[in-house]
Amino acid sequence: MAITATTNGGVSLNLNADTISYDLVETDVEIITSGRRRIPAHSRILASASPVLTNVMEKPRKVIPGGSSSKRVIKILGVPCDAVSVFVRFLYSPSVTEKEMQNYGIHLLALSHVYMVTQLKQRCTKGVGESVTPENVVDILQLARLCDAPDLCLKCMRLIHSKFKTVELTEGWKFLQEHDPFLELDILQFIDDAESRKKRRRRFRREQNLYMQLSEAMECIEHICTDGCTLVGPSCNLDNNKSSSQVKTGPCSAFSTCYGLQLLIRHFAVCKKRVDGKGCVRCKRMIQLLRLHSSICDDQSESCRVPLCRQFKKRGDEKDKKMVEETKWKVLVRRVASAKAMSSLSQSKKKKSEELYKEEAEDFIRIRNKLT
Repeated sequence: MAITATTNGGVSLNLNADTISYDLVETDVEIITSGRRRIPAHSRILASASPVLTNVMEKPRKVIPGGSSSKRVIKILGVPCDAVSVFVRFLYSPSVTEKEMQNYGIHLLALSHVYMVTQLKQRCTKGVGESVTPENVVDILQLARLCDAPDLCLKCMRLIHSKFKTVELTEGWKFLQEHDPFLELDILQFIDDAESRKKRRRRFRREQNLYMQLSEAMECIEHICTDGCTLVGPSCNLDNNKSSSQVKTGPCSAFSTCYGLQLLIRHFAVCKKRVDGKGCVRCKRMIQLLRLHSSICDDQSESCRVPLCRQFKKRGDEKDKKMVEETKWKVLVRRVASAKAMSSLSQSKKKKSEELYKEEAEDFIRIRNKLT
């Protein structure tokens, strides 16, 4: 897009967006910094880059005494002069060097937020985030909250969470405790939530690991009871005195689980405490495994070789039927009780209406007798 501008000499210039030479165009704005430095600029360029500066341009101009032409004056105070120079240069050509970002990243973030320069704010958020340390994280967090930079806030919060012992000893944290208790509370709440999420993830991983072990145990039980696995180990040693057809090939892949289950089954078969009814922890564990197998077993026929599978299934079906019957019975009782309550309520209303009609009839008869 081309922009046409005219200098004092009456020369018309075609300013292309790709190749612009602003030196030939007279500046109509002066930016004054904290060090009283005056930076000349062009109102059109500033207005096109910042909506805040657009509103500033619409205000009446301030006339500089002794000047050849009236110019607008914009004061940008509270930040270093070099930071303002970098900011103005970015409005003309959107580029910031790494060194400038390291030196003035915090100031540029504040300026980009105040003057609503979105592109510069995004670059400053990323650049300042790379320079966050435990020593300056509290100061950067406060600035990020003021400048509405959620990504930078989250990064600071995570760093405080991971390095809290170090951050707690800094001057920034001590200042925060004295002057901004609400932000301190937000930080502590974030740390507490992060720890809670970490505990939930750990518990979830432990549960998933337990479920995987139980699933592996179910496969081993079926393997032992179906194939009669007695060879447990990572490899199969062939016996030279036997033919290859008589040797079992391919030991159980989950040999540690399979070996433990075999020992548990052998104990379960000969344990006297289980028979005497005194109870045995290992036998109870085996019964739980057999019951779990019966609950997930898809074989509806009697061909399942796992012990007690059919017995547990029948017992489970009976319990399910009882639970269904109990549920239906509870629903029936609840509905009957509700109907009884509604009936008593309607009867009470009916009784009241009858009494009211009776009283009205008596009043009517009494009034009629008086008239007659």
